[in-house]
Amino acid sequence: MLHDADPLLILSLVIVAGLLGGALTRRLGVAGVTGQILVGIALGRAGLDLFPHEAVADLAPVTHFALGLIALVVGGHLNLRRLRNARARLGLLLLAEVTITPLLVYVCVVAAGHPWTLALLFAALSVSTAPATVVALVSETKSRGVFTKTLMGTVALDNIACIALFEVAHVVAHTVALDAAAPLGAGLLLEPLRELIVAVVLGGLTGALLVLVTRRVIRSQRLATASVISVMLVSGLAMLLDVSQLLACLVLGMALANLTPDKDEIVESAFVNVRDAIFAVFFTLAGMHLDLGALGAGGALVLLVFVARAAGKLLSAHLALRLAGATRNLRRWLGLALIPQAGVAVGLLLLVQDDPVMGDVSPLLLSVGLAVVTLNELVGPILGRLALQRSGDAGADRARLIDFLHEENIVTDLRASTKEEAIEQLVDVLIGTNRLDADRDALLASVLARESEMSTCFGSGLAVPHGILPHGASMVGAMGISREGLPLDTPDGRPVHCMVVLATPENERDRHLQVLAALAKSVGTDPVVRRQLFAAASPAHAYEILHAKDAEGFNYYLDDEPAVG
Repeated sequence: MLHDADPLLILSLVIVAGLLGGALTRRLGVAGVTGQILVGIALGRAGLDLFPHEAVADLAPVTHFALGLIALVVGGHLNLRRLRNARARLGLLLLAEVTITPLLVYVCVVAAGHPWTLALLFAALSVSTAPATVVALVSETKSRGVFTKTLMGTVALDNIACIALFEVAHVVAHTVALDAAAPLGAGLLLEPLRELIVAVVLGGLTGALLVLVTRRVIRSQRLATASVISVMLVSGLAMLLDVSQLLACLVLGMALANLTPDKDEIVESAFVNVRDAIFAVFFTLAGMHLDLGALGAGGALVLLVFVARAAGKLLSAHLALRLAGATRNLRRWLGLALIPQAGVAVGLLLLVQDDPVMGDVSPLLLSVGLAVVTLNELVGPILGRLALQRSGDAGADRARLIDFLHEENIVTDLRASTKEEAIEQLVDVLIGTNRLDADRDALLASVLARESEMSTCFGSGLAVPHGILPHGASMVGAMGISREGLPLDTPDGRPVHCMVVLATPENERDRHLQVLAALAKSVGTDPVVRRQLFAAASPAHAYEILHAKDAEGFNYYLDDEPAVG
């Protein structure tokens, strides 16, 4: 009966099956993504084969839209302002990912006796990380923190790099297959470069236009409509122009993240209300397309590429983060969260399949590539969920008292000879990282005026100067840590090692007092927190101290009862 069913009926059944499969595996302590993929495998060509292939193929636009929306969310995490303190580790991660991982895969494939052009394609493909899987895991585990921010930024950069590298590898392999005597020169880069430039310009211009159009729009329904239209427009134009839809939507998200302070509202308004259905459609259909029979084709090569890629991801993350001086949680767990591989990888594999010149390479590339993707999508969500839980970010996507002190609002090399100089530096950080619609000089004058009336040096190395923001704004702050200590006038004669500048609107005075009490309790009376915070080697380390589970006594979740005592 289903073989005569309308595509809309099939779509509804796919959504229901995906939601049920995800709910079941979550109850068993396994990622919901895994359940949706398994349900798709069971219902698709590798299992019961309940749905006609033509009807499933008709749902391709839904999959394209889902992937575009997910890419928009991933690109939205490449906010240069928020990533100010993460640039070194993200840069080193990207460098390691585009060298170590593909090099391992390339060497292993060539050593196994396969053509170097095939090895080159597998090597480029290995850089990708599944954006949809990672976004789904972050959403499912309600994760937030330095680990999640680094993971999302890395996923976006991985996929941009993968698309660029694979385009070059494809052109090289195409040229060699067309004419083995053809010279391999700079001219080969022109077509991939054109496609990348067109995708970047398409996403960037659409993002700028969306910001301009929605500048005066405040209703969330209209923002959601504009966002959905922009994703459809960019995806459709990318496919019409034969460039990467994923890259164009990633750049769209990046443009929104960096051109408007309302990025979260614009992006999330398009995603939050349909998130569960989008994930159910995308991953269930992905499972239906997976062919477990491909696991037997070139079985040794499948295992070889799978292991080499996983080893490359783990080694790249560990080495890059150690060089960047990242925290222990990042070094230990980030590599595991980068194992999932789908979305962009499948799209690039199909690109080679459609190339008639690549007939000698594409069958093995497709069968082995899809088998590796299948393994990574079965194992990756389990490892990714484990990494998010062990990192401490899982369950942290809830409002906390000192939520405004993100990594980008913290500096750990504060140096100043006077209190006024230290305050001025932190006001600049506060203005720069929060995009405040407030006059910098007026805010600085407000903080200094209050400080002249009464010193906010509490003793025990803590000072909390504060100023006034316009009514209706939200409390913001910036923290500066000095290992050597600032030689300021303090009640106990000790130097100031931690200064927090707060800017608070009049309507949040109660929260202001709660924050002051929390800071005084943590730094002023807890010697363990004080010692760790004063010795923080990086803003990420300081953030982890303030938002660790042990800190819930003072930095409590606002939907919980505050700790007493």
